[in-house]
Amino acid sequence: MSESAPVPVGLSTASVWPLRAGAAFELAADLGYDGVEVMVWADPISQDVSAIRRWSRRTGMPVLSVHSPSLLITQRIWSPDPEVRLRRSVDAALELGARTVVVHPPFRWQRRYGDAFGDLVDELEDASGVDIAVENMFKVRPPGGSRDARVSAFRPSIDPTDVGFRHYTLDLSHSAAARMDALALADRMGAGLSHVHLADGTGIPKDEHLIPGHGGQPCAELLEKLVSDGFSGQVVLEVNTRHATDTASRARALAEALLFARLHLGQ
Repeated sequence: MSESAPVPVGLSTASVWPLRAGAAFELAADLGYDGVEVMVWADPISQDVSAIRRWSRRTGMPVLSVHSPSLLITQRIWSPDPEVRLRRSVDAALELGARTVVVHPPFRWQRRYGDAFGDLVDELEDASGVDIAVENMFKVRPPGGSRDARVSAFRPSIDPTDVGFRHYTLDLSHSAAARMDALALADRMGAGLSHVHLADGTGIPKDEHLIPGHGGQPCAELLEKLVSDGFSGQVVLEVNTRHATDTASRARALAEALLFARLHLGQ
């Protein structure tokens, strides 16, 4: 029996913020990543498919995935209509040769979009062949709320398996902030788990995106489980390096993250 292909390990352009997307392509190539995930947000390069294609060709780094602009701070990028943003994300993935679009569940106030979300995802997957991997989220402390108060901004919940989709993204920083058992969530996602945002967190209600191994999430156990389960998706490092003082310190952090991933994926 032939061995399965190694799991691709990519770098999210969000991992180099506040630098622009081009820096992520350069660092990914220099450090030996297998490709890049483009986070579409305020960075003008991330919104420009032609510019991303040029960076991909210049560095030899393929675009593995596109993160749709579904953050609270990206609600006006490309369009104020979330359906248009998701459709444009799928179009971008097709143009760039990416196999996956990552998207958050609808916000609670996006009623029309939320009501049609499941059917829209199915329609776009059927028409494009792109995996639309819905991501797990976390509750936040409301303004003025008590230390233990938590509310969800998402409908129907922070856990996409409550609805059921063909493809999922498991984000370990989000599972930490939600105090959710990441391994149990992976089991619920089952064969639909096609994309992983590898990061870490300490369990505070905040999206920390620590380097894996620097928090309390079962990062190593999850990667080893993926291998034993025959995972055929992608692992993307989506970590926070905004406190890096220079290029060298950012590169060291991203090299450590890549080494962690490769070690526990048996590569």
